[in-house]
Amino acid sequence: MLSWEEFDEKEKETQLVKPKQYKKEQKAPVSTTVKEEKEQPRVALSVGNSTNRLERAKKAIEQFDQQIGEEALEGMGSRVDVDQKAMINCRADVNQLVPFKYDWAWQKYLDGCANHWMPQEINMTADVALWKSDQGLSEDERKIIKRSLGFFSTADSLVANNLVLSIYRHITNPECRQYLLRQSFEEAIHTHAYLHVIQSLGMDEAELFNMYREVPSVARKASWALDFTKELDNPNFKTGGLEQDKKLLRNLIAFYCVLEGIFFYCGFTQILSMGRRNKMTGTSEQFQYILRDESMHLNFGIDMINQIRLENPRLWDEEMQDQAAGMILQGMELEIEYAKDTMPRGVLGMNASMMEEYLNYIANRRLVQIGLSEEFPNAENPFPWMSEIMDLRKEKNFFETRVIEYQTGGALNWD
Repeated sequence: MLSWEEFDEKEKETQLVKPKQYKKEQKAPVSTTVKEEKEQPRVALSVGNSTNRLERAKKAIEQFDQQIGEEALEGMGSRVDVDQKAMINCRADVNQLVPFKYDWAWQKYLDGCANHWMPQEINMTADVALWKSDQGLSEDERKIIKRSLGFFSTADSLVANNLVLSIYRHITNPECRQYLLRQSFEEAIHTHAYLHVIQSLGMDEAELFNMYREVPSVARKASWALDFTKELDNPNFKTGGLEQDKKLLRNLIAFYCVLEGIFFYCGFTQILSMGRRNKMTGTSEQFQYILRDESMHLNFGIDMINQIRLENPRLWDEEMQDQAAGMILQGMELEIEYAKDTMPRGVLGMNASMMEEYLNYIANRRLVQIGLSEEFPNAENPFPWMSEIMDLRKEKNFFETRVIEYQTGGALNWD
């Protein structure tokens, strides 16, 4: 048996190639046969051998143990008590999923998994024929479809980036993190769905995916949302202080109450109204699935915001309440501008004035949901069928049919 020193020398002789020999072989014709390839000498990728690597690994572990010390190991074996869990700034082990503190968060994760779907499951054949027909859709209807796809194709990416780069890092409850992972995947599916519609209809991809930078009414909404995530994206940003925790709370309100809770409503109402008229039914069904997901995202976000308020009452001072109300009203105004841009005239049984009334109603709901007072006490919902779609887990009277039950990995069941 060779000693380690002899083994080292043998390893070097078989792996390392002398410079002159290597240079000469480079001039030789390149062989394509397996036999000749095996005969080529191997060039060592690194100096050293497996023995040295093993020794270095053992030394590294010894150093690691020394660096940890008893103080760092103290408490690692302790079990997490449910009372130690918190939405933000939790000191308990975030890797221990149970015991649950927020059963509602875990239930929403399970519901999201049960509602799984994929865009290619939905038949787009009728939409393609209608879109290509010269008489199928009016110019106003085509504008609505383009604007909706242009905004949403980027908006869900903005939400996903905010979840992954900002929110997930600072929410310290593991069951809520579990739902955030599910939501992130759903946002990816939504972006996939918009792309699937765009490609199915043969639209100009560059035009639609750049609307958030080129069309003012779309760009203003995207820019407004991005302002609330810039600081949190910084890897050095940490919660724990009053102002830092307020920034996180403002981010949650901006993305859940406004971006997903207001900015999506005009476009969804327009597309679903089109589906109710038996136009672009495949696209409408895609949006219906997305709306179902977004409704759950919104409800989860509201619960999370309220839990943070409950656990951290010092954050919810008069200044913060005023800022939160202002953010919701700003979002409402931006969505009204978008409605006016997409509906300069009446279309699909609605107009910009009706949409403004609807957005007043939606803004009231968002304010009340986070513990604030209504701003428009007389606002009513001019589209009651939208509430039916969003608020009920089993939908009725949509496209003149009735949904029996959501199924995992399949299309909606209609009778």
